Amino acid sequence: MFAWMVWTTPVAVFFTCIALMLIGMTVWELKSPTVERKGFLPLVTTRGDRLFIGLLGAAYINLAFVGLAGWLMEWLSLEQEPSIWIAFVASMGWLALVLRKG
Repeated sequence: MFAWMVWTTPVAVFFTCIALMLIGMTVWELKSPTVERKGFLPLVTTRGDRLFIGLLGAAYINLAFVGLAGWLMEWLSLEQEPSIWIAFVASMGWLALVLRKG
């Protein structure tokens, strides 16, 4: 059924983390309703808003890394493309920053 997709371990971990975050945020919202606040983002946001903005940013970080991996390999004279785990860690760091300080 999923043979048309490239389900590598990093891709599976990434989507599993997203699913777990959505479940966790839903439970958190039910237990403790959110309060709007202003962080470093230029608008007043709720937890759900920050999650959405963070997930968009995480997706763009991963897409940019995939797009630039070949160029990085040539520029840094690497034998193979850099690991996608680098983008995963960077995107989860961005997401954590937006959720905490955004």
